Amino acid sequence: MNTHFKIWEMAALLALCLTLLLCAWAQGRQTAISADLVRLHVIAASDAPEEQALKLRVRDAVLAYLGPKLKSAEDRAAAIETLSADLEGVRRAAEDAAEGRSVRVTLGRERYPLRQYEGFTLPAGEYESLRVVLGAGEGHNWWCIVFPPLCLQAVEGEKLQSVMSREDYGIVCEEEGYELRFKIVELWGEIGNCIQRWKGVY
Repeated sequence: MNTHFKIWEMAALLALCLTLLLCAWAQGRQTAISADLVRLHVIAASDAPEEQALKLRVRDAVLAYLGPKLKSAEDRAAAIETLSADLEGVRRAAEDAAEGRSVRVTLGRERYPLRQYEGFTLPAGEYESLRVVLGAGEGHNWWCIVFPPLCLQAVEGEKLQSVMSREDYGIVCEEEGYELRFKIVELWGEIGNCIQRWKGVY
């Protein structure tokens, strides 16, 4: 009886250790993936059709303004430094297209849900984010990757691959042999988002 009980104890302990190791690995991979990128998040004033259309015009104005400025950024740190030093310029570019709506521009960490792009998928989790909020910011949002610049074009694999490790690139592109690893990172990101929502409620 004692031997049988000890076997189940050992099995439970091993399962717990394996779960903790998988969680630590998934968190590390999500952190590594997010550490290579800067995302752009534009939030409309409301869901009215005219506000949603305006959101896209503001997006285009912000991207047109940032394109030349981020062109020479060789890595995420350089991109963040450029953005941080020119938030006022980004705000003015957005305001010029906002047709009188108030505009708030911030740069910082933000949680994102799972997002599929053409050719790759980013797991849910925290990313460095340039956030542009129009008016009350109560409408549907739009997001993309502002570094490396992948917002308004078909994804160029080489551009994304140039800022990521081989493993992280394989995970986000779900290449053969990396599918299970992507699913683990995806699950971890969704768990993190659920915890954040739970904290917001309580």
